[in-house]
Amino acid sequence: MLPASGRQLAIAGHGYEATIASVGATLRTLTHEGRDLVVPFDADQVRPNYRGATLAPWPNRVVDGRYSFAGAPHQLSLTEPSRGHALHGLAAWLEFADQVVEPDRVVLTAVIEPQLGYPFRVQVDVEYRVAADGLTQVVTGRNLGADAAPWGTGPHPYLVADRSSRSAVDSWTLALPASEVLTVTDDRLNPIAVESVDRHPQWDFRTPRTIGDTFIDHAFTGLRRADGLTAVELRSPDGGGTAMVWDDACPWVQIHTADTPADETTHRIGLAVEPMTCAPDAFNSGAGLVVIAPGDEHTASWTIRAL
Repeated sequence: MLPASGRQLAIAGHGYEATIASVGATLRTLTHEGRDLVVPFDADQVRPNYRGATLAPWPNRVVDGRYSFAGAPHQLSLTEPSRGHALHGLAAWLEFADQVVEPDRVVLTAVIEPQLGYPFRVQVDVEYRVAADGLTQVVTGRNLGADAAPWGTGPHPYLVADRSSRSAVDSWTLALPASEVLTVTDDRLNPIAVESVDRHPQWDFRTPRTIGDTFIDHAFTGLRRADGLTAVELRSPDGGGTAMVWDDACPWVQIHTADTPADETTHRIGLAVEPMTCAPDAFNSGAGLVVIAPGDEHTASWTIRAL
């Protein structure tokens, strides 16, 4: 019987092993020399908390599920009912078909068909490959329709520095080279304003420091780059850990400390690091929003590696 998360595709090389689930082109497991780099979930489990999903045609939220594009109003289904938003796009529960299956590389594809709230046809191609520098994911949106389409993408892994204890996030050291944070409302996480982290020192991790009991569920920008790349690093007390690296195709990153106090089994067991091509609610604000012309495409990528 087919597992709940879909077909399972395994790739390996250079000490890395990953399992990709076909539903949502999801990174279900990733290890290096046997050590978890992301919080995994079981193959026959309905994916919890968007763990490892590919987010498209928008990451994060569209506030109230409402936006206008090219002069036309649209209403998306509210997939985050507790806050009344459309969350994490339309691709997360699609079944992706195999295009390429190799020992160290897979390419999956699905089509977002025109629908209420998003009347555009976009093909989503997702490549995963392992190499000496880690696991790289590449997401390409191809506009198959006759009209320009709004677009954004990003991943949703929960990185792990070690699995020694529950609430392990508290003991990990975070290096986040971001000078600006998007402040949000407490109740619905609606965007308010982009502000310097100098005004919010609890979210300033430009100098690496222990996360402690800090709550984070915010988008950051003003990303510092070295050789064109931004690197977020997460380290355990023994100095090992996990990093995520990406280029300027993703000028934003969402960080979340996986706070689920009602469920001790998932509470603060990983740190969500989500490079994004656009800001939360970009369908309304336009911050980083990509518009793909008919017949054109847009590509973004990121890499997870062991430290």
